[in-house]
Formats: sequence, structure tokens, C-alpha cells
Amino acid sequence: MTAYNVVRFRVRPGQEKAFIEAHERAVLDAPGLRKAAIVATGDRRFCFVGEWDDMESIAGARPAMLAILDTFRPLLEDLGDGLGLTDPVSGLAVVEIRQGRAKAPA
Repeated sequence: MTAYNVVRFRVRPGQEKAFIEAHERAVLDAPGLRKAAIVATGDRRFCFVGEWDDMESIAGARPAMLAILDTFRPLLEDLGDGLGLTDPVSGLAVVEIRQGRAKAPA
């Protein structure tokens, strides 16, 4: 069943370009990763969104994802409310929406 992980970031003022470039250089060679993107969500705010084969693939890739995070950690600003530098979540898809229709995953 398809799984997704999403990580929210807020970048320090003036570090947006460096943050994007760090991700352009990053290589995530992780079994089960279907595709991933960095999405700009607002002023100095970004999300990583990954689509995976299953939750086990996400769990197996965590060390590699943390190693990538370590390469740009100094560029991040605390999110506040006790979250720290990142706000990661992951889970299984319960509905997949395609153009023109929605359906429960097989």
C-alpha cells in the first residue's frame, strides 16, 4: 500500500537559495522511494513530500534522510511550539485522488 512522508521546514532569512541547492545536490538512493519533491509553501517555508511503496521503505530510509538533513540543518529555523527544526509525519494512503475520480487504495 502506498505510503507518504511529509516534513515541514522553515529556513533562516536569506538561506532559501542555499536550502534549495542543498536538495538539488542530495542523492536519496532508497529502495521503495517512488518520487519526492520539495514544495515551497510560503515565506521561507518548505515541505519535503515523499511517495513510497510502503511504511517499511520509509523506516529503512530514515538514516539516509537524516544524513541529508545534517547537510543543511544550520540553514533551518526552529518551527516553534516545541517542534524543533522539522515537523515530520508519515502514513499510509487511505484515498488516492486521480484526475476525475477518487478511490481507496487496493
